[in-house]
Amino acid sequence: MHFFADRLKVVLKEKGVRHDLIDAVFALGGEDDLVRLLARVDALDAFLKGQDGANLLIGYRRAANIVAIETKKDGAAQTGAADPALFALAEENALFARLGEMGTKLDTALKAEDFAAAMAALATLRGPVDAFFDKVTVNADDPRLRANRLKLLSAIGAAPARVADFSKIEG
Repeated sequence: MHFFADRLKVVLKEKGVRHDLIDAVFALGGEDDLVRLLARVDALDAFLKGQDGANLLIGYRRAANIVAIETKKDGAAQTGAADPALFALAEENALFARLGEMGTKLDTALKAEDFAAAMAALATLRGPVDAFFDKVTVNADDPRLRANRLKLLSAIGAAPARVADFSKIEG
């Protein structure tokens, strides 16, 4: 299977498919259906060419960078689900709610192998992620609030990771 996957990467690159998108999809591992892999790469490419995809990629990177910096500073990651009882701002509630709704849609789309629908589900995060970054200060003075907000940021990173490894996407 590894041989066929490598050959598919070469063929896709020769056809002009971005190497970083191929790597992002292949990085998920555990996939042995080359047609399904190609469909996922095509859907990811179409998604990132749109404004929602490009902006969500920026939001993903921002969230991932903050989580990485704060994890290094704390010496431990903030794991687990965020606690809605600790939300102080409407943007936190909106993001948390959208992550839940999006997760359900994403599950359904992935189960049906409808990768365009999976990308559309991810696109619904754009507004709440943008609003979160506009209004919410992650590094709050209250350590419980800060930890809870870092958990929300971790969830932003975890959602796209079900479709592709966004950390491998360039540009």
